[in-house]
Amino acid sequence: MRIIHQDAKRGLIELFPETLDDLWHLSHLIEPGDLVSSRTTRRIQDTTGERLRSDRGIKKTFFMGIRVDSINFHKYTGKLRAKGVIENGPEDLVSLGSHHTLDLKLNNSVKIQKERWSRWHRKRIKEAIDASKIPKALVVVIEDDNADMGILRQYGVEYYGPIIGGISGKRMVQKNRQQIINNFYEEIVNTINKFEGIEGMVIAGPGFGKNDFYQFISQRYPDIARISRLESTGAGGRSGIHEVLQKGILEEMATEGRIAEEIRMMARVLEEIGKTSNMVTYGKKEVKTAAEAGAVEELLVIDEMLREEDVEKIMDLTENLGGKVMVLSSEHDGGKQLGALGGLAALLRYALN
Repeated sequence: MRIIHQDAKRGLIELFPETLDDLWHLSHLIEPGDLVSSRTTRRIQDTTGERLRSDRGIKKTFFMGIRVDSINFHKYTGKLRAKGVIENGPEDLVSLGSHHTLDLKLNNSVKIQKERWSRWHRKRIKEAIDASKIPKALVVVIEDDNADMGILRQYGVEYYGPIIGGISGKRMVQKNRQQIINNFYEEIVNTINKFEGIEGMVIAGPGFGKNDFYQFISQRYPDIARISRLESTGAGGRSGIHEVLQKGILEEMATEGRIAEEIRMMARVLEEIGKTSNMVTYGKKEVKTAAEAGAVEELLVIDEMLREEDVEKIMDLTENLGGKVMVLSSEHDGGKQLGALGGLAALLRYALN
């Protein structure tokens, strides 16, 4: 994410999204009531009287601004769409006051104008800019002839697989076994190579498969081996990926530690709840009481609640009284667990009576 232009008097910031994570950040920055402008392309019917070979019209690209009603981020398609009423644009090409869906795309600047930019809005922009400097991390979990992968995004883990090797069949001729294993490993490597910008990788799993795969890439793909490290897990599949995150291995590799940290913090909250501890509280009313008492040491907030004014006040109060605030993505397991607790939880400095 890059800031292209700022106009404090008008409450305008122009941003340039460069990654899928940036679109996710934009989906939380843009709110109903904002004026959002971006370049768009529309097919305009030819009214000159000349018939073209195609009657589909002519494509024209221009800036359009809408007053936002709703914003939707589709992580599986990588699309961010803002719906609202058209407020500005070429009057010969658009109908002002009509409803329109604006597709916000990568490498296409977006102007956002708000009545008020909160400190949390600005903090999220800073996080997006800082995150663009963090190398991407990939987790590969191998168990027998199954491989699962997870690439860490700022909003959670994007899963791929399973890749199935078909190694364990009883009818397999022993002399063909190694070739089938090699084919399995090649398929894993081919999938790894589809990801761009991977600078750190954990190869994990409960058995010896991870070691064999690491030896394979060390001999044939040393560049991949150079950015990899091995880690044992008690389970394969997505459970194994989740286990890697909980161990904090990714922070040690200086990669996408944010998600791992969010999951670990949520695990701390659940552990305290499991002990029926009075050093944790959850739910909006209970957390607000703790914040007003200055008792909150760590506040966890699910991203879906950031637009609620009373939640923003709790966050401000917590920081003003020396507490820390962590916003959890609703897309990963830790965020889903926080959502089940009402979206707010706090670890306390001292117990409240």
